[in-house]
Amino acid sequence: MNSFMRKCLTLIGISLSAGTLAAGLVGSPAPDFHLQDQNGEWHSLEQYRGQWVVLYFYPKDDTPGCTKEACAFRDNIFAFEKLNAIVLGVSLDNVESHAEFAEKYSLPFSILADSEKQAASAYGVVMKIGPMELASRQSFLIDPEGNIVKHYAKVNAEKHSEEVLVDLGELTGEGKESDS
Repeated sequence: MNSFMRKCLTLIGISLSAGTLAAGLVGSPAPDFHLQDQNGEWHSLEQYRGQWVVLYFYPKDDTPGCTKEACAFRDNIFAFEKLNAIVLGVSLDNVESHAEFAEKYSLPFSILADSEKQAASAYGVVMKIGPMELASRQSFLIDPEGNIVKHYAKVNAEKHSEEVLVDLGELTGEGKESDS
């Protein structure tokens, strides 16, 4: 087996094991975290009890797919708020990187710095690409009691925000309301 195939199989194996762990979290209490956002403020899942939480993990600040996903959440933020939902982005980037990313794209929600991989490991979304470790693009919908009700293992960066809004509308019985 050549080295390219070995690397591909290794990546697939890591993705499958991470996906299996993450999928097993549905129906369970969501793992708590204690992370700083782009403004240096600390966040934990516990502080959002009573609200729906969209916890979305993404690989890297200011990359094409991650920017599209963040901007789609930004553009739908009022629809999420109408459904009593908070959006939290998480990557392994640091606070400074998040501050630049959030400012550049006027992101109105918190982006949490998980440089120690605390949350990404707990949610099973750490992936390794060569020597780099990143959070894979996966999301979790957490109910107001703190339980994971949906795991999005395969995410289309451009359409994900809309997908979550539809699911959230169905779960709350309120349906998606457009802010166009």
